[in-house]
Amino acid sequence: MSTLAGLLALLLHMALMLATAPLLIGLARKAKARMVGREGPPIVQPWRDIARLLRKQPVVADSTSWLFRAAPTVSLAATLAAAALVPSFALGMLSGDASDLLVLAGLLALGRAALALAGMDTGTSFGGIGASREMTFAVVAEPALLLVIYTLALLAGTTNLDSIVNLIASGVLGLRISMAMALVAACLVAIAECGRVPVDNPATHLELTMVHEAMVLEYSGRHLALIELTAALRLLVWTSLILVIFAPFGIAPRPAEGGAWIALLWVRGLLAWGAKVTVLGLILAAFETTRAKLRVFRVPELLGAALLLGFLAAILLFVSQGFAAELPISGGLG
Repeated sequence: MSTLAGLLALLLHMALMLATAPLLIGLARKAKARMVGREGPPIVQPWRDIARLLRKQPVVADSTSWLFRAAPTVSLAATLAAAALVPSFALGMLSGDASDLLVLAGLLALGRAALALAGMDTGTSFGGIGASREMTFAVVAEPALLLVIYTLALLAGTTNLDSIVNLIASGVLGLRISMAMALVAACLVAIAECGRVPVDNPATHLELTMVHEAMVLEYSGRHLALIELTAALRLLVWTSLILVIFAPFGIAPRPAEGGAWIALLWVRGLLAWGAKVTVLGLILAAFETTRAKLRVFRVPELLGAALLLGFLAAILLFVSQGFAAELPISGGLG
């Protein structure tokens, strides 16, 4: 029964992620508009845009290769695979045993690299600039993410996301300074990975500030629809990842047996996940409204702060665990 429950949880999770991802973008846009005194578009507008683009024939330059046409599909497939590894409302999904944080980081890097290669494949200056900036930011963001993963692995003794979340949700770890540092570092990396303010502004097309938009400037039609869906799904994956690690309350545990009890836990997990995603979306909108976009050459400094926080979290936890092993009592502040 646990296998069947895990399969049902995975299918429901993937349907939920695909349906909710554009709505999170719409919620952030709506909230930002209301915060500055405008009405703003409806929350479902991103879905309308994607549906409209799917009906249009893409326009492809003759100078591009197969890479340009394949990049949107590869990026979306990698992001979908990453979404399948990040639990939302319940643990114990069929993909739980494969939900390794290192695999997750690799899938997200694959999606980013595919779009960067496609940006250079067009041969335009905009695509080259966007790809160059994206890879420059990734040079600092990816080590910061790996340090956060190392910190979590030191705490849980594994890089399996289900096991880490299960341990944190049990409350045995308590409050730790290293977790607070890892949280801030993960948030900064997520902002850079999703191309949000202050690293990038998805609503602008100014040549001196574009990063992600510059890479996909030549796309149109259904190719652009896939890219828009990928960007929305990536934001939701990062949102769910941060919530499930640092705020796992309400998530349903691994199903031990079937019946109405599992359904009740799933409903509670769905409500908790929906509320947390909504709150984090509103926080993101408020943060972007009150912040200005950084200059391109200042972004590595911001990501350098994430790298430093991840390094300090890992060192503090490593040292505290070493002291705890030597003391007659276990524990530590790290």
